[in-house]
Amino acid sequence: MVHYLDELDAAEVPVTHRILAALGPKVMQLAADRTAGAHPYLTTPEHTRQARQILGPDELLVPEQKVVLETDPAAARAIGRPKVANPYLGLRNYTSNLKSLGWSERDLADGGSDALIDALVLRGDADTLVAGLRAHLAAGADQVAIQLLTPPGADPVPGYTELARALFG
Repeated sequence: MVHYLDELDAAEVPVTHRILAALGPKVMQLAADRTAGAHPYLTTPEHTRQARQILGPDELLVPEQKVVLETDPAAARAIGRPKVANPYLGLRNYTSNLKSLGWSERDLADGGSDALIDALVLRGDADTLVAGLRAHLAAGADQVAIQLLTPPGADPVPGYTELARALFG
């Protein structure tokens, strides 16, 4: 990553035109030192709080948050779990990050515990999801990248429209 940023510097790509997909503290610090900010993926508001501490007050912080417009916990988990389990619970950088946040091997096993899936994939009606998204903002995010998960083949546009109405009126 350092070499890549060196290449960007050599090409005179302005620091203000780049952010890193950072998870761990070392890459988060690299983002603080050499970019305009960070875009962590598959995180929680607690991670956002920690990222803000590393980045400082001036760097851009835009975590991703998966959401499911579904109030039934089992139905929501059936949509969200596959998107988390494959590939992320098989990738060391993601599992290491989750462990650093207090999740156990047991939470990471077998597609993820219900508690882990509920933390990584917000579920509920639009107002409930908005409250969960705002938790990232309260933890220090500048913006939140929303990934709406739907059943296979479903059109996500109506869901995004519903979320936009709940967010912006």
